[in-house]
Amino acid sequence: MELPCSSEVTWQNMMLPPASRTFQDREDLVNYVRDFGASQGYIVTIRKSKKDRSVVLGCDRGGTYRNRRNVEEMKRKRKASSRLINCPFQALGKKDDDVWVLTVKNGEHNHEPLKDISEHRYSRRLTEEDVKQIKQMSEAGAKPRQMLEALKQSNPDFHSTPRHLYNVKAKIRQGFSEKSFKYWRPNLSTGGDIVRSTSAVPLKVTNYIGGKFMESQAHEVIDVINPATQEAGSQVPMTTYEEFKAAVDAAKQAFPTWKTTPVSTRQRVMFKLQELIRRDIDKLSKNLMKEQGKTLNSAKADVLYGLELVERACGMETLLTGKYVPNTANGIDTLCTREPIGVCAGICLSNFPTMIPLWMFPIAVTCGNTFILKPSEKNPGVSMMVAALAAEAGLPDGVLNIVHGNHEIANNICDNEDIKAVSLVSSNNAAMDLHARAAASGKRIQ
Repeated sequence: MELPCSSEVTWQNMMLPPASRTFQDREDLVNYVRDFGASQGYIVTIRKSKKDRSVVLGCDRGGTYRNRRNVEEMKRKRKASSRLINCPFQALGKKDDDVWVLTVKNGEHNHEPLKDISEHRYSRRLTEEDVKQIKQMSEAGAKPRQMLEALKQSNPDFHSTPRHLYNVKAKIRQGFSEKSFKYWRPNLSTGGDIVRSTSAVPLKVTNYIGGKFMESQAHEVIDVINPATQEAGSQVPMTTYEEFKAAVDAAKQAFPTWKTTPVSTRQRVMFKLQELIRRDIDKLSKNLMKEQGKTLNSAKADVLYGLELVERACGMETLLTGKYVPNTANGIDTLCTREPIGVCAGICLSNFPTMIPLWMFPIAVTCGNTFILKPSEKNPGVSMMVAALAAEAGLPDGVLNIVHGNHEIANNICDNEDIKAVSLVSSNNAAMDLHARAAASGKRIQ
C-alpha cells in the first residue's frame, strides 16, 4: 500500500475539517464553518445555496480555471494563472425539521494552509458596520485616507485599501444600502498568523440517535486530547439519561422491521459498508492519529482489523444456518433456528477505537438485532465516522445508535431492561463489575 510522504501528512493534518453538528439557522452554520476554516488556514466559500433548504460550502481553491474565450496558450501575451486547483473540500448544510445539520462530505485539501491570512483578499472585505462608518464620514466630508486611518484605529483587523473605499462610495451613490455589504471577514485578532488549534472553536461530539446526529443537551463534557499537541480537539458530552433512553427507544422501534428484513438484504448493507471503509481508510486513520496518537501504519492496521469482521458479516447467511435432526426420539424431530434477540449494546475501550466497535455492531445488526454503541470517551471520532458510513451504506434509521459518556452510561446500559445483550471490552476490574451488573438484570454478556 502506497503511503503519503510525511510532509503531505503534516500539512493535511494541520487543516482539520469542522465537526458535524446542528445549528439554529443557516447563517450560524455558514459562519461557523468559515471561522473554523480560517483558524485552520483555509477559506470557505458558498458554492450552491437554496436559502430555505440547503447550502454547499467549499474551499476557495476548489474548481478549475475556465478558458471562456478559448485563447490558445501559445498565443497569450501573458501567461494565465489561477488560484483554483480543484480542492476537494466540501461541506453540506441541510435543513432538517427546525435545525440546520452540518455534514462534511470531504474534509481533505490538496494544498498547503495559508501562512498569513491577512494576505488573503477576504481580509480586505468591508463589513456592513464598516460601510455605515464610511457613509457617515463621507457625509461629514472626510477624505478616503482620513477614513482609512479612522477605520484602522477602531479596528486593527482592517486591511482594506483606498481603492476599496472608492468602490464603496461609488456603490453608495448608486443607491446600494449598507445591508448589501453583509460580507464575512476572517478574524485577524491574532495578528494574521494562523492558529491551527481545534480549541479555537470548541467542538462538541454529537450523539447518533434514530439516524440523526444530535447535539447533546448535557452540560458536562470531557475533552478529547490530541496527544501530539496536548490540546483539546473536541469535547465528548456526558449524555443525559433522557438522551440515552431516546437511543434505546429508537433501537427498540427499529427492531421489528429490521429483524424481518431478509438476511441477504442485511448482508448487502455490510458489503457496501466494507467498500466505504476501504474508500475512507485514510480519513479514518488520520482521525486515529489525531485522537489517539497512533502512527499512520498502526492506525490503518486498526481499521483493517475491524474491516475483517465487516467482511465476516457479509457471509452471515451461511452463519445463520440452523440445524435439523430427524427422529431424535420416537416421533420427535429436533429443529434449531438462530433468531435475533432485540436491542444489543457495546461498551468500548480506547486502545483500538476502530477495531473494537467493528467487532461488535456489524455482526449484531446483520443477525437482525439493533445496536447501541458507547465508544470510549477518549477517542469517539472514528465511531461517528463509521456511523456516517453505515448510514451511507443503507443501514436504516435506529438500527445503529451511538451515545457518549463515562461509567454512568455503561451502568445505564447494564441496567436497562430493553437491552437484551451486552458486549464489552474493558479493564479487568471494570469488566467484572459490568459483567456482574448486566448478568444481574438477565442480559447475555460477553
